[in-house]
Amino acid sequence: MDTPQTEVQTVYIRPASLSGTPTHYCPGCTHGIAHRLVAEVLDEMNVREQTIGVAPVGCSVFAYNYFNCDFVEAAHGRAPAMATGIKRVMPNHIVFTYQGDGDLASIGMSEIMHVAGRGENITVIFINNTIYGMTGGQMAPTTLPGQRTTSSPNGRDVETMGYPLHMAELLAQQPGAGYVVRRSLHDPKNIRQAKKAIRVAFEAQKRGLGFSLVELLSTCPTNWGVTPREALGWLEEHMIPVYPLQDFKVIPTLAELKF
Repeated sequence: MDTPQTEVQTVYIRPASLSGTPTHYCPGCTHGIAHRLVAEVLDEMNVREQTIGVAPVGCSVFAYNYFNCDFVEAAHGRAPAMATGIKRVMPNHIVFTYQGDGDLASIGMSEIMHVAGRGENITVIFINNTIYGMTGGQMAPTTLPGQRTTSSPNGRDVETMGYPLHMAELLAQQPGAGYVVRRSLHDPKNIRQAKKAIRVAFEAQKRGLGFSLVELLSTCPTNWGVTPREALGWLEEHMIPVYPLQDFKVIPTLAELKF
Protein backbone atom coordinates (compact mmCIF):
# COMPACT_ATOMS: atom_id res chain seq x y z
CA MET A 1 0.00 0.00 0.00
CA ASP A 2 1.43 3.34 -1.03
CA THR A 3 2.08 5.88 1.71
CA PRO A 4 0.10 9.10 1.15
CA GLN A 5 2.33 11.94 0.09
CA THR A 6 2.18 15.04 2.26
CA GLU A 7 2.31 18.27 0.33
CA VAL A 8 5.14 20.49 1.53
CA GLN A 9 4.52 24.20 1.34
CA THR A 10 7.24 26.76 1.99
CA VAL A 11 5.89 29.52 4.20
CA TYR A 12 9.04 31.11 5.60
CA ILE A 13 12.12 32.07 3.61
CA ARG A 14 14.96 34.49 4.08
CA PRO A 15 14.05 37.97 2.80
CA ALA A 16 16.06 39.16 -0.20
CA SER A 17 17.15 42.19 1.83
CA LEU A 18 18.76 39.93 4.44
CA SER A 19 22.12 38.38 3.58
CA GLY A 20 23.03 34.77 4.28
CA THR A 21 25.91 35.76 6.57
CA PRO A 22 25.69 34.07 10.00
CA THR A 23 25.32 36.70 12.71
CA HIS A 24 27.59 37.10 15.73
CA TYR A 25 24.77 37.75 18.17
CA CYS A 26 24.44 35.76 21.39
CA PRO A 27 21.78 33.02 21.57
CA GLY A 28 18.42 34.52 22.48
CA CYS A 29 19.31 38.07 21.47
CA THR A 30 16.47 39.62 19.49
CA HIS A 31 18.66 41.72 17.20
CA GLY A 32 18.17 38.98 14.62
CA ILE A 33 14.39 39.35 14.78
CA ALA A 34 14.68 43.10 14.34
CA HIS A 35 16.97 42.61 11.34
CA ARG A 36 14.49 40.28 9.71
CA LEU A 37 11.57 42.64 10.24
CA VAL A 38 13.44 45.52 8.62
CA ALA A 39 14.46 43.30 5.71
CA GLU A 40 10.92 42.04 5.17
CA VAL A 41 9.58 45.59 5.09
CA LEU A 42 12.20 46.68 2.56
CA ASP A 43 11.22 43.75 0.34
CA GLU A 44 7.50 44.38 0.65
CA MET A 45 7.95 48.06 -0.20
CA ASN A 46 10.29 47.13 -3.08
CA VAL A 47 12.83 49.76 -2.00
CA ARG A 48 15.93 47.64 -1.35
CA GLU A 49 17.84 49.15 -4.26
CA GLN A 50 17.01 52.66 -3.04
CA THR A 51 17.85 52.07 0.63
CA ILE A 52 20.93 53.05 2.61
CA GLY A 53 21.41 51.88 6.18
CA VAL A 54 23.74 53.37 8.78
CA ALA A 55 25.33 50.98 11.28
CA PRO A 56 26.23 52.06 14.82
CA VAL A 57 28.93 51.13 17.29
CA GLY A 58 27.65 48.46 19.64
CA CYS A 59 26.37 44.90 19.33
CA SER A 60 25.00 45.68 15.86
CA VAL A 61 28.24 47.22 14.62
CA PHE A 62 28.40 44.56 11.89
CA ALA A 63 24.85 45.17 10.66
CA TYR A 64 26.25 46.03 7.23
CA ASN A 65 27.20 42.35 6.86
CA TYR A 66 23.67 41.15 7.55
CA PHE A 67 21.60 43.35 5.25
CA ASN A 68 21.62 42.97 1.50
CA CYS A 69 21.37 46.69 0.80
CA ASP A 70 23.80 49.60 0.77
CA PHE A 71 25.23 50.32 4.21
CA VAL A 72 27.75 52.64 5.83
CA GLU A 73 29.40 52.55 9.25
CA ALA A 74 29.18 55.59 11.53
CA ALA A 75 31.44 56.67 14.37
CA HIS A 76 30.06 55.99 17.83
CA GLY A 77 26.78 57.86 18.26
CA ARG A 78 27.03 59.70 14.97
CA ALA A 79 24.67 57.59 12.87
CA PRO A 80 21.91 60.25 12.78
CA ALA A 81 24.37 62.91 11.65
CA MET A 82 25.68 60.64 8.90
CA ALA A 83 22.15 59.71 7.87
CA THR A 84 21.29 63.40 7.65
CA GLY A 85 24.08 64.03 5.16
CA ILE A 86 23.18 61.00 3.06
CA LYS A 87 19.49 61.88 2.93
CA ARG A 88 20.15 65.48 1.97
CA VAL A 89 22.44 64.43 -0.86
CA MET A 90 20.12 61.60 -2.00
CA PRO A 91 16.62 62.68 -0.93
CA ASN A 92 14.89 60.02 -3.03
CA HIS A 93 16.54 57.19 -1.09
CA ILE A 94 15.20 55.50 2.03
CA VAL A 95 17.79 56.18 4.74
CA PHE A 96 17.68 54.54 8.15
CA THR A 97 19.89 54.15 11.20
CA TYR A 98 19.97 51.03 13.34
CA GLN A 99 21.12 51.94 16.88
CA GLY A 100 21.29 50.51 20.38
CA ASP A 101 20.56 52.38 23.59
CA GLY A 102 24.21 53.13 24.34
CA ASP A 103 24.92 54.46 20.87
CA LEU A 104 21.72 56.51 20.63
CA ALA A 105 20.93 57.60 24.18
CA SER A 106 24.42 58.17 25.58
CA ILE A 107 27.23 59.28 23.28
CA GLY A 108 24.72 59.98 20.49
CA MET A 109 22.17 61.94 22.53
CA SER A 110 23.05 65.27 20.91
CA GLU A 111 22.79 63.87 17.37
CA ILE A 112 19.44 62.16 17.84
CA MET A 113 17.83 65.14 19.57
CA HIS A 114 18.91 67.63 16.94
CA VAL A 115 17.96 65.35 14.04
CA ALA A 116 14.46 65.05 15.49
CA GLY A 117 14.37 68.77 16.19
CA ARG A 118 15.28 69.58 12.60
CA GLY A 119 12.71 67.12 11.30
CA GLU A 120 15.24 65.27 9.17
CA ASN A 121 13.36 62.86 6.92
CA ILE A 122 15.11 59.70 8.11
CA THR A 123 14.01 56.60 10.03
CA VAL A 124 15.63 55.29 13.21
CA ILE A 125 15.34 51.71 14.43
CA PHE A 126 16.20 51.97 18.14
CA ILE A 127 17.03 48.77 20.04
CA ASN A 128 16.53 49.13 23.79
CA ASN A 129 17.82 46.23 25.91
CA THR A 130 18.58 48.36 29.02
CA ILE A 131 22.28 47.50 29.07
CA TYR A 132 25.61 47.91 27.28
CA GLY A 133 25.76 44.58 25.49
CA MET A 134 29.02 44.73 23.54
CA THR A 135 31.35 46.07 26.23
CA GLY A 136 30.51 43.79 29.15
CA GLY A 137 27.09 44.58 30.52
CA GLN A 138 27.57 48.00 32.11
CA MET A 139 24.72 50.32 33.10
CA ALA A 140 23.15 52.13 30.14
CA PRO A 141 21.04 55.29 30.00
CA THR A 142 18.03 52.98 29.76
CA THR A 143 18.94 50.62 32.63
CA LEU A 144 15.94 50.08 34.92
CA PRO A 145 15.83 51.32 38.52
CA GLY A 146 17.27 48.57 40.69
CA GLN A 147 18.66 46.62 37.72
CA ARG A 148 22.03 45.02 38.38
CA THR A 149 24.81 45.52 35.85
CA THR A 150 28.59 45.18 35.99
CA SER A 151 28.85 48.88 36.85
CA SER A 152 25.84 48.88 39.18
CA PRO A 153 26.27 45.52 40.96
CA ASN A 154 23.85 46.48 43.73
CA GLY A 155 21.27 47.75 41.26
CA ARG A 156 20.70 51.13 39.72
CA ASP A 157 20.21 53.61 42.56
CA VAL A 158 18.19 56.49 41.16
CA GLU A 159 19.32 58.84 43.93
CA THR A 160 22.95 58.61 42.84
CA MET A 161 22.71 57.28 39.28
CA GLY A 162 19.55 58.99 38.07
CA TYR A 163 16.49 57.62 36.33
CA PRO A 164 16.48 55.85 32.95
CA LEU A 165 15.93 57.98 29.87
CA HIS A 166 12.69 57.50 27.95
CA MET A 167 13.88 58.30 24.46
CA ALA A 168 10.64 57.78 22.55
CA GLU A 169 8.81 60.15 24.88
CA LEU A 170 11.58 62.75 24.63
CA LEU A 171 11.84 62.63 20.85
CA ALA A 172 8.10 62.68 20.28
CA GLN A 173 8.01 66.18 21.78
CA GLN A 174 10.08 67.57 18.92
CA PRO A 175 7.97 69.36 16.29
CA GLY A 176 10.02 67.74 13.50
CA ALA A 177 9.01 64.23 14.60
CA GLY A 178 6.27 62.68 12.49
CA TYR A 179 6.13 59.12 13.83
CA VAL A 180 7.51 57.87 17.16
CA VAL A 181 6.34 54.60 18.72
CA ARG A 182 7.54 51.85 21.04
CA ARG A 183 7.07 48.16 20.36
CA SER A 184 8.54 44.90 21.72
CA LEU A 185 10.09 41.70 20.37
CA HIS A 186 9.20 39.26 23.16
CA ASP A 187 6.37 37.27 21.57
CA PRO A 188 4.77 36.66 18.15
CA LYS A 189 1.92 39.15 18.62
CA ASN A 190 4.26 41.97 19.53
CA ILE A 191 6.71 41.03 16.79
CA ARG A 192 3.91 41.41 14.22
CA GLN A 193 3.02 44.79 15.68
CA ALA A 194 6.69 45.79 15.56
CA LYS A 195 6.85 44.94 11.88
CA LYS A 196 3.82 47.07 11.11
CA ALA A 197 5.39 49.99 13.00
CA ILE A 198 8.60 49.67 10.98
CA ARG A 199 6.55 49.71 7.78
CA VAL A 200 4.69 52.83 8.88
CA ALA A 201 7.98 54.54 9.79
CA PHE A 202 9.40 53.88 6.32
CA GLU A 203 6.13 54.98 4.73
CA ALA A 204 6.36 58.22 6.71
CA GLN A 205 9.81 58.83 5.29
CA LYS A 206 8.66 57.97 1.78
CA ARG A 207 5.91 60.56 2.12
CA GLY A 208 8.34 63.19 3.42
CA LEU A 209 6.65 63.52 6.81
CA GLY A 210 9.79 64.14 8.86
CA PHE A 211 11.69 62.22 11.50
CA SER A 212 10.45 58.73 12.39
CA LEU A 213 11.60 56.34 15.12
CA VAL A 214 10.57 52.86 16.19
CA GLU A 215 11.89 51.86 19.60
CA LEU A 216 12.04 48.09 20.02
CA LEU A 217 12.34 46.51 23.46
CA SER A 218 14.91 43.75 23.05
CA THR A 219 16.54 41.02 25.14
CA CYS A 220 20.13 40.51 26.26
CA PRO A 221 20.23 37.09 28.00
CA THR A 222 24.03 37.06 28.28
CA ASN A 223 24.36 40.31 30.19
CA TRP A 224 21.10 39.94 32.07
CA GLY A 225 22.39 36.58 33.35
CA VAL A 226 19.32 34.59 32.33
CA THR A 227 18.43 31.98 29.71
CA PRO A 228 16.96 33.05 26.37
CA ARG A 229 13.53 31.80 27.44
CA GLU A 230 13.74 33.58 30.79
CA ALA A 231 14.82 36.78 29.04
CA LEU A 232 11.51 36.98 27.17
CA GLY A 233 9.60 36.81 30.42
CA TRP A 234 11.97 39.28 32.09
CA LEU A 235 11.33 41.81 29.35
CA GLU A 236 7.58 41.48 29.70
CA GLU A 237 7.62 41.59 33.50
CA HIS A 238 10.21 44.29 34.11
CA MET A 239 10.75 46.40 30.99
CA ILE A 240 7.23 47.03 29.71
CA PRO A 241 5.98 48.58 33.00
CA VAL A 242 8.82 51.11 32.74
CA TYR A 243 8.72 51.46 28.95
CA PRO A 244 5.04 51.15 27.96
CA LEU A 245 4.25 50.02 24.44
CA GLN A 246 2.36 52.82 22.72
CA ASP A 247 2.27 55.43 20.00
CA PHE A 248 3.81 58.70 21.11
CA LYS A 249 3.55 60.71 17.89
CA VAL A 250 1.54 59.75 14.83
CA ILE A 251 0.67 62.19 12.05
CA PRO A 252 -3.02 61.71 11.15
CA THR A 253 -2.20 60.71 7.57
CA LEU A 254 -0.36 57.66 8.95
CA ALA A 255 -2.93 56.54 11.48
CA GLU A 256 -5.11 54.60 9.06
CA LEU A 257 -2.43 52.80 7.05
CA LYS A 258 -3.29 49.13 6.54
CA PHE A 259 -0.89 46.37 5.49
